[in-house]
Amino acid sequence: MTDATQYQVRDQVAVITLAQPPINGLGLELRKSILANLERACADDSVEAIVLASSSKLFCGGADISEFATGGATTAPILPQVCEALEGAPKLVIAAINGMALGGGCELTLACDYRIALPAAKLGLPEVNLGLLPGAGGTQRMPRIAGVPLALEMITSGRPYSVKQLAETGVIDRIHTGPEEFLDAAIAYAQELLSSSAAKRSCADKRVDTSELPENYFTEFRAAIAPKTRGLFAPERCIQAVEAACKLPLKEGIQKEAELFMECLASPQARAQQHLFFAERTVSKIPGINPKATPVREINKVAVIGSGTMGGGIAMNFLNVGIPTVILDLNDETLERGVSVIRKNYESTAKKGRLTTEQVEQRMALLESTTDYADLADVDLVIEAVFERMDIKQTVFKTLDQICKPGAILATNTSTLDVNEIARVTSRPQDVLGLHFFSPANVMRLLEIVRADQTGNDVLLTTVKLAQVIKKVPVVSGVCWGFIGNRATEPYFRESMAAILEGATPAQIDKVHTDFGMPMGLPSVVDLAGIDIVVQTRADRKAQTIDLDPTYGAISHKLFELGRYGQKSGRGMYIYEGRNKREDPEVMQLAAQAAEELGVEQRTLSDQEILERTIYPIINECARILEEGIAYRSSDIDIVLAYGFGFPVYRGGPMQYADEIGLDTVLAGLNKYRESLRNGEIWFKPAPLLVKLAAEGKKFKDYSPSGPCG
Repeated sequence: MTDATQYQVRDQVAVITLAQPPINGLGLELRKSILANLERACADDSVEAIVLASSSKLFCGGADISEFATGGATTAPILPQVCEALEGAPKLVIAAINGMALGGGCELTLACDYRIALPAAKLGLPEVNLGLLPGAGGTQRMPRIAGVPLALEMITSGRPYSVKQLAETGVIDRIHTGPEEFLDAAIAYAQELLSSSAAKRSCADKRVDTSELPENYFTEFRAAIAPKTRGLFAPERCIQAVEAACKLPLKEGIQKEAELFMECLASPQARAQQHLFFAERTVSKIPGINPKATPVREINKVAVIGSGTMGGGIAMNFLNVGIPTVILDLNDETLERGVSVIRKNYESTAKKGRLTTEQVEQRMALLESTTDYADLADVDLVIEAVFERMDIKQTVFKTLDQICKPGAILATNTSTLDVNEIARVTSRPQDVLGLHFFSPANVMRLLEIVRADQTGNDVLLTTVKLAQVIKKVPVVSGVCWGFIGNRATEPYFRESMAAILEGATPAQIDKVHTDFGMPMGLPSVVDLAGIDIVVQTRADRKAQTIDLDPTYGAISHKLFELGRYGQKSGRGMYIYEGRNKREDPEVMQLAAQAAEELGVEQRTLSDQEILERTIYPIINECARILEEGIAYRSSDIDIVLAYGFGFPVYRGGPMQYADEIGLDTVLAGLNKYRESLRNGEIWFKPAPLLVKLAAEGKKFKDYSPSGPCG
């Protein structure tokens, strides 16, 4: 008998304990073991009830996702068979839910007759986040037990629910709050059920109650979630599966669920979303650094230089996890305003019920403010978030070098500047690196960690682990202009501006991008960021831009010269009236004027050309980033673009997207524009790595670069 589960009998109750830490992933061995011990308990005449429990801190994290690629998920016994066996067992089966029960783990509990849980436990069906739907009866049993509204919301959102919420709908039968051990309480609950002659409860005997649903309930639900699920394949199949539960007997409904599950599994979106799932779990692995042999530094106090929007947002990340934080600004009024904004952000969260008033005050009590650098002498980490100019940042770091204690980590939040140049003005370059937060810093999950030439291994590893503490996804980058994200998306900006110069409207480009899956099109992004910021950020790159191609960013420069900075000034690519925007014919007049001055012929651009010209160069630049060793893995690049720049998650990031459509397709598209466009030789020359891998019939994920800093 495998040790994937533990088996014991106590007082006529068989206990089958999942024992595959840390998450009890429902791989083949665990499925076999559950089924074998279930059959053992059913065959034992001395056993009157069965408790399904866990030896880990959580109950079960769900299916082993890696088995979808290897075929293990379809090797008998498959998870639906295990759930069917639990439901069909002749003896009472009680799920003892001690922690998270997600995906297949939640489906296991739904197949049991009764469910007892600890107050902190949660149940969820997050398969939609992997481009899938629950495939072991979850879409059929949950509506029968909890009702359609909760089932639909739970399955299409992927959000876990507390046992308190689920107890109100009948999913959880008892919440254990007593002093006795949870397993003892579960066994006692099983005996209580037996003594009261409690009946078995099979979902096969239940019909979904639709009596109180409005006639157009499913249509209205689709419309309600449409803004959040735009472009996604799986949510609609989730809805269809729940609809089937309302119409079909359990057995036929599970068959329909299986058909819909396979549709999802075979889709490019499922491959893309699962790619990001694994990519996120890989980013913290740094080649060449043994985490067990590399001591990390203690971070007990943090300082942030700059109290603006970015500085305040950065500070909140540390306050949220209980780390005392000092925020410094040289202007008292600015500092007071920055602290006030932090408080308002917390109070706004409290009004939404996500924080208590006490928690707001606890976090604010951890915040100090100062105008004196001397107050930073005892911090373990300082993050500079001042104006994006090298001379200003170097001045800050010279001061920090003098003030901060030995061993303190000095980090810059720069989004484009050379971290090596910043490190050189200090006497401790081994303690310097980049921590590039994305705005709003207290919301965005991505953190680019920029490894300078002399950054110490312990410093790098410390910040990677700290990023996880503050609930960020850390991606390590080497030093170059823009690091991974801004460098990769520079061609996206360039070609979008070129398309406007050549005759495309901002609205056409926006539509092409949002149809592709971007949350906003590039012209709208530029207006939101500020055309002044966009132009100034590229001011020191004249040799790489306008000197190479005088048409580079011509329309953005025209708007900048006119003081049309976007939303902040009321006019940019569009005209803004409050939150509403409308097209501005003057933009196209300016484009026509600039085109005539620069000798650019205006024409009609197809949506396909705009898509290829703005997306393929991103892929091409990513290939260079990979080949140069700026990123460790192609999947790291995908995380940056998907989590920080809005590349649609259902396409998996630019590298996964290229792998999906074929590198030869991307290469052919680049060569087409290289030959047909006026400056094609400058901007569309394929990266050597792209050419090489396409010729070999390989994918980006097959390539292993040396990683940041070579």
